[in-house]
Amino acid sequence: MLIKKSEIIELSEGIRSAINGKSVDFRDNKEGAWSILKNDINTLVNMKNEQMNLAQKERDILTEYLADISHQLKTPITSMKIMADLVEMAPPQKQAEFMKSIKISLSRMEWLVATLLKMARLDSGVIEFSIVSIKTKELIKKALQPLEILLDVKNQTVDVVNDVELMCDQRWTAEALTNLIKNASEYSPVNGKITIDCGINPIYRWVSVTDSGAGLKKENFAGIFERFSYSQNEDGYGIGLPLAQSIIRHQNGDIDIDGGGKGKGATFIIKFFTS
Repeated sequence: MLIKKSEIIELSEGIRSAINGKSVDFRDNKEGAWSILKNDINTLVNMKNEQMNLAQKERDILTEYLADISHQLKTPITSMKIMADLVEMAPPQKQAEFMKSIKISLSRMEWLVATLLKMARLDSGVIEFSIVSIKTKELIKKALQPLEILLDVKNQTVDVVNDVELMCDQRWTAEALTNLIKNASEYSPVNGKITIDCGINPIYRWVSVTDSGAGLKKENFAGIFERFSYSQNEDGYGIGLPLAQSIIRHQNGDIDIDGGGKGKGATFIIKFFTS
């Protein structure tokens, strides 16, 4: 097979242009080894471009989350600086108050950074979920462990109704459920009850979390799962529910809301759709 020098030069120039980021179509519908080589180069260039686009997407996501972290940390850091400046000259009782406030702020900042970094990893697609079979009662038990002190302080009870088998990632789904239960606790009164139910239908398997608060107005539904958009709790950041939704959606699921009202609390329903 005779290949013209001009064809080799043309192919070489095309490869250089592709390396420099220009769009080049190497495809050749003719027969022969030369055409096969050009088509293989075209496939390789497209794969390289896809990988570069994915890497850029991951960088953009990380940059956005780092900007969010920086923005959200400004207020507590400023507050702690002021308290640190005043603590030395303050009376002992006030010093103890300042130190307690600083410790609380540091704890909340640690949680904020950790949660946002988890969301960044989820959104960039770098997390691989390990889908296994687990009973909802076992999953709920895992989800409640980080909330024992919060529930105890508010003297709230958790009523678990029914038990079904789910196919999901245990660790991440438990984290999503923890955020839903935490949200239910925040909007339930002292001595209130949180109800967790579950079930199966032909379309999906579900787990619901119902608080004993006043319910949720429909006009508030839109911003609930948007980062920093919804938090009526003065200590909240509005990222627990968006994290929960992201976790469930990455497992072929979703979270629906029943706003309740008229003596019924709001219900958040995790749905895992049948494949």
